[in-house]
Amino acid sequence: MVRVEVRDMEDQKKRREQATQIYSEHAEMPEEDTVEEEREEDRGKRTKKPEEMTKQELLKKLRETKEEAQNNYDLYMRTYAEMENIKKRGIREREELAKYANESLIREILPIIDSLDSAIDHARDDQNSSALIDGLELTRDGLMKTLEKAGLEEVEAVGKPFDPNFHEGVSQQKDDTVAPGHVMIELQKGYVLNGRLIRPSKVVISSGKDTN
Repeated sequence: MVRVEVRDMEDQKKRREQATQIYSEHAEMPEEDTVEEEREEDRGKRTKKPEEMTKQELLKKLRETKEEAQNNYDLYMRTYAEMENIKKRGIREREELAKYANESLIREILPIIDSLDSAIDHARDDQNSSALIDGLELTRDGLMKTLEKAGLEEVEAVGKPFDPNFHEGVSQQKDDTVAPGHVMIELQKGYVLNGRLIRPSKVVISSGKDTN
């Protein structure tokens, strides 16, 4: 009987110790509500609500927002301007290509016009060649009208002040009827294509009156 009582007492002691240990562990664990409150408190420390921000902080935040918006707007405007410039440059390049696409062909045709001009000049010296002159002039005029539609124009030379941008001086001669520095003779016609010089006029320039 004594042994049974001793064993019972030992069992009761063990159960009390186990209960005490379980209670201690449970007491050390924080409750879920307490943990959530602590998390909310931490978030509140990190991020202030607008009504909790000071006036200076609000003004600073407003300035930063305005600066960011202005920077984004400036970037947009620069990008837009660059795109417009690229578009305009592309249009100009296409227009230039269309204007001068036939330049090489016209350059090859100009000697033919020169030959027609020479033939007309020689035929004029022959009193019996009026029909030939008329035929050559009609041919030349028809050819020139076709080229003029493509933008070809003759350079004005005789009687005009010498212009190195359009005239190529071959020589100078004294002349009482033409002012000094003006073109007195055109040896070869010059031409411009849509405003661009493709061949200057070869000219003789007057040097003024002969003083001898």
